[in-house]
Amino acid sequence: MESSDSDKTDHSSDNQDDSDESMPTEESLNSDEDESDVREDGCVEDTTWRSKNKGILWSSSHEVAQDYVHPPVLMSGPTYYALARTCSPESAFCLYFTEEIVHLILSCTNLQGRRAIPGWKDVSEVDLRAYLGLLILSGVFRSHHESTKSLWGKESGRALFAATMSEKRFCQINKVLCFDDKPTGPDRLAPILDLWRTWSGLLPKMFNPGRDVCVGRQLVTFRGRCSFKQCVPSKPAKHGLKIWVLCDVSTSYAWKMQVYTGRSSPARRDKTQGTRVVLDLSDGLEGHTVTTDNYFTSFPLAAELQKREMALVGTIRHNKPQIPPQLLLTKDRQVFSSVFAFLSDRTLVSYVPKKGKNVLLMSTKHRAPEAERSVKRKPQMVLDYAFCKRAADHLDQACATYTCRRKSRRWPMTLFYHMVDVSCFNAFVIFTSVNPEWNANKGYRRRIFLETLGRALVAPAMANRSRPPREGFAARAKAEKVEVKKEEEDEDEEEAQLGPSRKRRQCCLCTQRRRVITQCSTCGKPTCNDHFKRVCYKCCL
Repeated sequence: MESSDSDKTDHSSDNQDDSDESMPTEESLNSDEDESDVREDGCVEDTTWRSKNKGILWSSSHEVAQDYVHPPVLMSGPTYYALARTCSPESAFCLYFTEEIVHLILSCTNLQGRRAIPGWKDVSEVDLRAYLGLLILSGVFRSHHESTKSLWGKESGRALFAATMSEKRFCQINKVLCFDDKPTGPDRLAPILDLWRTWSGLLPKMFNPGRDVCVGRQLVTFRGRCSFKQCVPSKPAKHGLKIWVLCDVSTSYAWKMQVYTGRSSPARRDKTQGTRVVLDLSDGLEGHTVTTDNYFTSFPLAAELQKREMALVGTIRHNKPQIPPQLLLTKDRQVFSSVFAFLSDRTLVSYVPKKGKNVLLMSTKHRAPEAERSVKRKPQMVLDYAFCKRAADHLDQACATYTCRRKSRRWPMTLFYHMVDVSCFNAFVIFTSVNPEWNANKGYRRRIFLETLGRALVAPAMANRSRPPREGFAARAKAEKVEVKKEEEDEDEEEAQLGPSRKRRQCCLCTQRRRVITQCSTCGKPTCNDHFKRVCYKCCL
């Protein structure tokens, strides 16, 4: 991983195999020995073209392409290790924040707390999990930008926060939270390196991705001081920490992640960075189809993936020397027209979505000029690319919707918050894969999952508090919880006294919780008094 001040902007010059050749003109192509004729429907007559570097001979006919056979892949879904250990949202989350990770954070945090705060009280495992639970709940309540004073306030605060721990204790943990003891070494990720390696190594162990995977980049918002902070104008945040990520297309599960720490030498430009990143992230996969954007897609990458029996689909930049110049022309091209170029093991397509603009894609899986039968006549390569590329965007959107990220001047804390967000999303994917019927009829399943997870993490800390919170509303929250528990116990005792034939059940016509012992004499379903209809004996006959 490398860094320099000249690489603070994500320019296109950092990609591999870029060429300084200018765009071809129609006059320059007239002298070429390989010519092509465009029909009125936008298709090209069978002919051959030479690439810009004169090293590859392309054909406009798909007859030269060989049939593609999909290699076998593992069945997608949670691994046996994850299936055996997932029974609740909390157990799914603990797959990523294991005891090893918790003990690592506790040891470094308590050591830093003794140094920085006089009279420091060591953080226990219950305290740390309660701290994580409060972070998750702040994301569920969309309060990650809200100040701690407001969260613990008497009027605007949440009763659950004050009932879990005091504001002072939360701020102390947030201040001294540490992940390494006096980090040293040349690696710029040293302050959080041990935690990141342990946590990122757990991601591929819990889930097997499907046949289609997507490689993208995330930008974690951060505007503080950091030697490898990046500027990506295409992202909403613009400035932050850049992370390479490989996602499963069907679930957007983050299978492998890698933090970009910049260039190793300011004077050298890494032309093979895109190829190296994709090969590192896809290490361990075989038979899958990788979808990338034009930052990663290149001909050397396609050749390396084919050695692993993997396919590549992605947009490609116009300055690649392996592309024939005829695919770059847009003059006299009809809108929604496509021009294909074929080799035996890969295909190029030039699609014109609007006048004067064309999009180039390369695929080692598609071997025929297939297109949809709509007005836009998009090639199948474009449709497959758009469908698969949304996985990385969906992961960004899901993490940002209920993020626990709080304002911080320390970049390790920003990265730690992102790790919690990704862990929550991956845990949701694991849990819903194991229990597909869990709240299946609700469109906000993830919010319910996060709220259940957060309450489960703070429950032990609430029960172990030696002194109740001083605020009246927080004390009432704790009392209400005890009253609800007592009511449930009383109902269970009453049901036991009534016997199995008179057991309370939920009314079949009520939308709210209402357990009754009365039932319909005809169908036998439980029915409350509000939904009874009184009739005399003669009318029932």
